[in-house]
Amino acid sequence: MVAASLTSLVWAILVTAFLALPLALSLWALLDAARRPQWAWALAERRQVVWMASILFGALLVPVGLAISLWYLVRIRPEVAAAERGELPSR
Repeated sequence: MVAASLTSLVWAILVTAFLALPLALSLWALLDAARRPQWAWALAERRQVVWMASILFGALLVPVGLAISLWYLVRIRPEVAAAERGELPSR
């Protein structure tokens, strides 16, 4: 009896953690976008408010929010971080 309830508890924790991953990813992307200075966004030729709004509203629709957050973290974040370090885009 105790082993069954322990198994159920572990299973519930794993399922909850898995289902919370998209929200956690969106939260990470949103907080990262918010902490980058506006001048770094300008140097990267990106708009901070557009990306923050996109991530925030995308979080309401899980697949869309997951795609937007991943795109930000993989493509946009490195550009803004490079601009923050003083590396200008080579466009």
